[in-house]
Amino acid sequence: MPAPTLKLLAIETSTDTLSVALGSGAPGQPMWQHTGPGAAQASLTLLPVIQALLAEAGWSLQVLDALVFGRGPGSFTGLRTACAVVQGLAYGARTPQRPDGLPVLPVDTLKALAGEALASQSEAGGPAPRRIAALLDARMGELYVAAYSLGDDGLVEHSPPRLCAPADFADWWRDAWPADAGHDVRNDLLAGNVFDGHGAEFSQVPGRRQPALPTARALLQLAPAALAAGEAVPPHQALPLYVRDKVAQTSVEREQLRREQLARLVAPAPVAPLDV
Repeated sequence: MPAPTLKLLAIETSTDTLSVALGSGAPGQPMWQHTGPGAAQASLTLLPVIQALLAEAGWSLQVLDALVFGRGPGSFTGLRTACAVVQGLAYGARTPQRPDGLPVLPVDTLKALAGEALASQSEAGGPAPRRIAALLDARMGELYVAAYSLGDDGLVEHSPPRLCAPADFADWWRDAWPADAGHDVRNDLLAGNVFDGHGAEFSQVPGRRQPALPTARALLQLAPAALAAGEAVPPHQALPLYVRDKVAQTSVEREQLRREQLARLVAPAPVAPLDV
């Protein structure tokens, strides 16, 4: 199906911001969007927002060609909300012609973040980077990171989403790419929501900074190519991508961490040996 004729609904709930969009994802085509508070509120407001956007566009659920959602990594609650809503909507749109419901397109959250950063750079008239680092605050002193390259066919995943300590980012980013004497690292793009809290860890990493979050707009823009590549799945396979399997420490682990931090604070400074 040609991209301008697609009718897509995109949902992004992986951060504290709820983002929903309707459109084809094709450049220059109409788009209906909503941005508002996410996190715990997403489960209360998501369905009413979707209904309002469908009414504004004059579409019904049954005319959609696919549902697109940010599958993670990100907020565990947000990702579960997106999966549950997408599955419910997909099954709710079953017809005799589509007995299995609407197809579902999972898209990595960090790829959507990179896509949103590229769109912001383009709107500002900035040069297109060849390398993009997508960085999302993972809480608990960690980051979600992924590396992408920008080619003729759009964003290509170079290093998949993973957890990274802020202090380890510079080494990870350097090791992610082969040596390229002709590449200007000053044109690399570091995009995300981590620079205010972890500025010191990025101070020695060359490249431009772009504050960004994953958005439903970016999901729509990525969707036509992903659909053409056959990446859509049936509703029951609308599953989250959990890079971190554990979201909270037990009371014993918190106490152990507190004791280790206290021990480091009160430990005597090392004394250099005397030369004799």
